[in-house]
Amino acid sequence: MSQTATQGPQRMLAGRYSIDELLGQGGMSTVYRGTDVKLGRQVAIKIMRANLADDEQFRSRFRQEAQSASRLAHPSVVRVLDAGDDLIQSAAGPQRLPFIVMEYVDGQNLREITSERQLTPAEACRVVDSVLTALEYSHRAGIVHRDIKPANIMITKSGQVKVMDFGIARAVSETSSTVQQTTAILGTAAYFSPEQAKGETVDTRTDLYSTGVLLYELLAGTVPFRGDTAVAVAYQHVSERPQAPSTHNDELSEALDRVVMHSLAKDRNRRFQTASEFRDALRLAATGVVPKLSSDDDQASVLFSTSTDVSESDLALRRLSETGGSNRSQSRPPVMWVWASILTITAVIAAVAFWVVTMVPSNFVPESSRVIPKLAGVERTEAIEDLLDLDLKPLVQEIADDDTPIGAVVKTDPVAGERVAPDTEVTVFISTGPANPKVPSLSGQSLDEYTKAVEALGLTVGTVSKADDPSAPTDRVLSVLPEPGSALKPGDAIDVTVSTGLVNVPDVNGQALEVARSLLNGLVSVKPMPRDNCAQAAGYPVIEQSLVGQQPQNSEVVISYCTG
Repeated sequence: MSQTATQGPQRMLAGRYSIDELLGQGGMSTVYRGTDVKLGRQVAIKIMRANLADDEQFRSRFRQEAQSASRLAHPSVVRVLDAGDDLIQSAAGPQRLPFIVMEYVDGQNLREITSERQLTPAEACRVVDSVLTALEYSHRAGIVHRDIKPANIMITKSGQVKVMDFGIARAVSETSSTVQQTTAILGTAAYFSPEQAKGETVDTRTDLYSTGVLLYELLAGTVPFRGDTAVAVAYQHVSERPQAPSTHNDELSEALDRVVMHSLAKDRNRRFQTASEFRDALRLAATGVVPKLSSDDDQASVLFSTSTDVSESDLALRRLSETGGSNRSQSRPPVMWVWASILTITAVIAAVAFWVVTMVPSNFVPESSRVIPKLAGVERTEAIEDLLDLDLKPLVQEIADDDTPIGAVVKTDPVAGERVAPDTEVTVFISTGPANPKVPSLSGQSLDEYTKAVEALGLTVGTVSKADDPSAPTDRVLSVLPEPGSALKPGDAIDVTVSTGLVNVPDVNGQALEVARSLLNGLVSVKPMPRDNCAQAAGYPVIEQSLVGQQPQNSEVVISYCTG
């Protein structure tokens, strides 16, 4: 994430992040420096490469990185601040590409630094100490990095160490020691653990082996194993003994040699078991004290297996590393040529099996897999119960959404229909309503109905006033303030005026009959009553009225008028 002069596209992402200059590119994504215009801070924005956007495997790994890193909040880990997807202009035209917004680290990655100069042993120990602290934290959170290497270690200008790219092994092309397939991201062979090379499952001790390779390189100035092909390097991790780092740098102490060699034990049960154990031993060795290690009693057998049992994957690696997968000279006798062909074909088949096995840990779904249910629109509690019933682990994250009621599910990650193993964490995105809700229209609603519509948008009903209205039943909303359609912020209040259900009946005594009718019509039901026991006057004036003042709507008012 160090800054370069290359200029990226000047545009807004997700309406919030301005994209500035290009910081770097990998096989899976492009990283830009950007600005969070809402919070006014610099960020790093990783956008998936357009040519991978249609590959669900890559999109899944991209989501996995965001999910894994978003669970980590530690000074030695580059934080993930936001994630999503947006319509982005690419060479192929507009595409909806996933993006991750990360903490911007003003500095250089360790690969850039070591290309300029070799670190001193003290500096190397300090860097790896911080890496182990970050791994200790991530391992406690149940996250295995899988791709510890110099390019994934950032050093800030103030000297702080930060580990990035949690949760994936990126497809990159740094050297010939990079293992890369069209649809599989396998990591960098120079930092492979033996179990990764053989396609076995990985655990936290896998990261500790890769960290041992990193420490070896920082101290010795070279990685422990090199080869012309990635397979040749992977084979060496499985079967060959590395030289002590002091053979490359005579300034290194025996204590540091012991710690490095112990971290590179082939058998994961005989290397460091925890990041804190590794770190404690390294701190002692950095002071010149030889730490007590589990391999002290029989170090050679601990570090380097000499068993005569060789697995098929080991043989495949050995053959492929020796032959490069190509045929031998055809000038040999026919029988030898046939056997050479058979061995080559066998090696190729075994190599293909190796690639398949290596891909299995991240893609294989057992028979006991669960199908993510369709939860969009489902209420929060019900959605969580549905996932728990499937032996899945729901993680709730709230987001603004214009089209989903508050408290209902907007989407899930992994998406509905995807198959996952039991105990997989499923992020459930719950709607908090629109980001800028608008005052809803009235449309003849009662106060209760309007209150529900307001609260569904994340707003509240403020002051409720009452007014007489002859045409509106009791509690019918008459008007609101602000006006309908006004944009507000979540939590803002709307003042409401509702109908009392009453009308104000005027006093029409002394008015001519027709005038009295016109004054009362539309307010109440008028019933004229003639009276002949009074002196007749012009216009038949009203001499008596049954109801006056505030009265229920549609009340009957009897008006008596004089007929003489």
